Amino acid sequence: MKLDSKIPGGPLAEKWTGYKKNQKLVNPANKRKYSVIVVGTGLAGAAASATLAELGYHVSTFCFQDSPRRAHSIAAQGGINAAKNYPNDGDSVYRLFYDTLKGGDFRAREANVHRLAEVSVNIIDQCVAQGVPFAREYGGLLDNRSFGGAQVSRTFYCRGQTGQQLLLGAYQALSRQIGNGNVKMFPRTEMLDLVVVDGRTRGIVVRDLATGKIQSYAADAVVLATGGYSNVYFLSTNAIGCNVSATYRAHRRGAAFANPCYTQIHPTCIPVTGDHQSKLTLMSESLRNDGRVWVPKNPADCGKHPSQIPEADRDYVLERLYPSFGNLAPRDVSSRAAKRVCDDGRGVGPGGRGVYLDFAAAIARMGQPKVAEKYGNLFDMYQRITGENGYERPMRIYPALHYTMGGLWVDYELMSNLDGLFVLGEANFSDHGANRLGASALMQGLADGYFVIPYTLTNYFAAGKYNPDKDRLTTDHAEFKRCEAEVLGQVKKLLAIKGKKTAVEFHREGGKILWENVGMARTKESCELAMAKIRELRAEFWTSVNVPGTHEDLNVALERAGRVADFLEFGELLARDALTREESCGGHFREEYQYPDGEARRDDEKFAHAAAWEYQGPDKAPIRNEEPLTFDVVKPSVRSYK
Repeated sequence: MKLDSKIPGGPLAEKWTGYKKNQKLVNPANKRKYSVIVVGTGLAGAAASATLAELGYHVSTFCFQDSPRRAHSIAAQGGINAAKNYPNDGDSVYRLFYDTLKGGDFRAREANVHRLAEVSVNIIDQCVAQGVPFAREYGGLLDNRSFGGAQVSRTFYCRGQTGQQLLLGAYQALSRQIGNGNVKMFPRTEMLDLVVVDGRTRGIVVRDLATGKIQSYAADAVVLATGGYSNVYFLSTNAIGCNVSATYRAHRRGAAFANPCYTQIHPTCIPVTGDHQSKLTLMSESLRNDGRVWVPKNPADCGKHPSQIPEADRDYVLERLYPSFGNLAPRDVSSRAAKRVCDDGRGVGPGGRGVYLDFAAAIARMGQPKVAEKYGNLFDMYQRITGENGYERPMRIYPALHYTMGGLWVDYELMSNLDGLFVLGEANFSDHGANRLGASALMQGLADGYFVIPYTLTNYFAAGKYNPDKDRLTTDHAEFKRCEAEVLGQVKKLLAIKGKKTAVEFHREGGKILWENVGMARTKESCELAMAKIRELRAEFWTSVNVPGTHEDLNVALERAGRVADFLEFGELLARDALTREESCGGHFREEYQYPDGEARRDDEKFAHAAAWEYQGPDKAPIRNEEPLTFDVVKPSVRSYK
């Protein structure tokens, strides 16, 4: 497999400007000849759909939710980064670029990360023009706060509802184009296959979730913006519907899957309380601006009420370990610190799997009303879930799966190795390396959708020899019919098994295998064990799953079973990637590779590359391809936040 990153020449800071200067164009009349399919309506998908339609392309947009507004971007809380330097505290495009590259443990492309930092400044202007109600200072200027891995305040926010407000902005832009007839919207429609003919992406196969009808749609290019795969672990902060199916089925059609072992554990989540849970709840990283993380110094104090533990007997873990960044150390570093103190027997709450996030000092400094003004909805959410008042006693938090940095491999133009397949946002691997900094997911989604894909897709259409009037295929083509038949065949196979266990039971078992063996810490032995157990579970699934109902109407159990089947294949790929990456970097922590102080130890000589996996067929070992990562501006160094 050839992995051509297509990074433009010239100085790093001029690459994106040079690309736009030299890109080929499509005139407005000819744009109306091209059709584009967009799958997903989160920030990346909604922004791309609205922007491409505004340019004049015919866009068909698909989501499995009943409304585009219910995409999981709506759940993002804390904020969005941009190098505006409004607080005049020393921020710049270069500093955002460097913080992001370092935060990802130097496992991302310099060129992609620098472009992200460049366009971040445009995103805020775009969103303000849409009416997004960012927080403002007393004088009316946009406010900023800090997030993990940075020593400046560059995060714009809407209390604890930033994702919701940004998605409403993108949704109104999308709705305008739907109203104008430039976007045809297909809600409650799930992509189940990618149609590839002679190496070129030609369309998708979908199932109408209300009627069960399976049909195909053809286009001149396909854009996947379907999010990440945290739910392979069953318990995560993602909505239950989030899945890997669109990207994994594209992988089975030839798209390379890059760095699947790069999974992010978020340090501030409400701890697990029992097997009754189907998901976990995120408490925004923004809380660590004013909340202090601590545990008792003495394990004997863990059962006491926190108010009974004197200040001298408290261990403010992050402030002690990382004095330069304190409670705003990056997510992977903070999560491992929480795990270590809990492993030492100093965890709090049921099962000893929790640390305190204490706001007593902030309340004493600024008063409870001011704390409530900044974080009130988060405190309300915490109290509704736990029954505890975070103003009166410290919150209890513990790390949980939250985001995935791996995804389909893409080049600088965000196109996969499959001609005509573009991948945006969390669904691709391109910008965050081995660990994402807080408030950068929303930045990437909107950057890809509003400010990157309009240029790169236009250049793709203009530079190719493809003629939409002559070369477009219709859904009557034999390959579309073959893919439809395969999809229908798998659906009927799932319904025919009539076993004794539900898909949810298999999902829970598979997620537990991965969390215990390829979670916050991994070893060679645990990765091999996970692969073996996932294979056994997958074999059992195809003989013992029970899917009631039919495929000809609404069937939520059938939807879940199809997604779990993909998770049980993908989970093995994730473990295999973790096994072969014999180093520790970012969220990928191999216990064999760490410094004496417990920090991650990279191996730049052997693993300064992206691993892109090539599908070989059912139950066959995939081929591992490598894209070397070169650093012309930043020299990779030992990542330290001390």
